[in-house]
Amino acid sequence: MTIPPKDIKLRKATDADREFTYQTVKSAYRNYVEQVWGWDEEQQRQLQEEWFTPQKFQVIQAAGVDVGFLGVVHEPDCMRLKQIYLLLEHQNRGIGTACLTRILEEADTLGLPVRLGVLKVNPRAMALYRRLGFHPTGENETHVQMKRPSSKQEPEEN
Repeated sequence: MTIPPKDIKLRKATDADREFTYQTVKSAYRNYVEQVWGWDEEQQRQLQEEWFTPQKFQVIQAAGVDVGFLGVVHEPDCMRLKQIYLLLEHQNRGIGTACLTRILEEADTLGLPVRLGVLKVNPRAMALYRRLGFHPTGENETHVQMKRPSSKQEPEEN
């Protein structure tokens, strides 16, 4: 069942969200991590301790329930989507699209492109990003770098 965009809210993460964000990454991303590097619970917990800083994240709520989180960084020349994770049971309900649409609208208001990296083994995310106007700009062994130009910028030649 699709969640109406009006029922999707963002709230600032707090330190109390540490375990929730870990469980969300585990739910949403474990399959992809296993394919690329293998899943090591202790290592994943350590990585989460290193990167989780509450002020860098927002918790995604759908109809009042915490369903995921995202991290966006404002850089001088772009907005960078660092993370967007939804619990598996809340995927494919329009929540990610609604969150990304808000980010793209903000970037358009600022006249900035949005950049992100996506694991090559995550075709569902790549399809979503393409549908929202992102195109590949480069890649490394594990990730494809993507960009969605601002609607205020001239389209780039491919």
